Amino acid sequence: MNQKESDRVILDKFAANFGSESIICDMGCGPGHITRYLFDKGLSIFGIDISERCIEIARRENPRMRFQVMDMARLDIADESIDGIIAFYSIIHTPKRSVKILFCEFNRVLKMGGKILIVVKKGSTEGYVDELVGLKTRLYFTNFTEEDLETYLRTSGFELISMETRQPYDFEIPVERIYAVGTKRARYI
Repeated sequence: MNQKESDRVILDKFAANFGSESIICDMGCGPGHITRYLFDKGLSIFGIDISERCIEIARRENPRMRFQVMDMARLDIADESIDGIIAFYSIIHTPKRSVKILFCEFNRVLKMGGKILIVVKKGSTEGYVDELVGLKTRLYFTNFTEEDLETYLRTSGFELISMETRQPYDFEIPVERIYAVGTKRARYI
């Protein structure tokens, strides 16, 4: 986070939408660095991730914070119970044919008027990669266009508030990033 000034600016702007009573969920929180950044700003935030190992690391590194193993496609969160959602590079491992499920779950748990921040890598490709930053791996990656994100938001009961794209930093995978902010305007059924 320290090296990515544009990410900090976007997170700070998103955080300004919430008060001390607001509850925010970091969906797909990984090791909890985004969750921690916003927690340190005074927000009531918790993180979820499907990876038990990531949650173990997040809990170890942030013992005063709440983290839970959970699948974004089947959230164990009450209907309309949270004020904000952050999905920071967390939907990029979901095939496009299944992404709508995530947006419907986001809509279900978010209060009316709640805000969502989605961050993805830009592009139109998806599929498995066998190498990432010089390491052998087997990961599924989905890239999105601005139009993709706007459609997912709009067709899931959200209104797009803002969208911006940035070039990658020199130390990142050389793909543009998209930041989309939306607000829940309707219940998705």
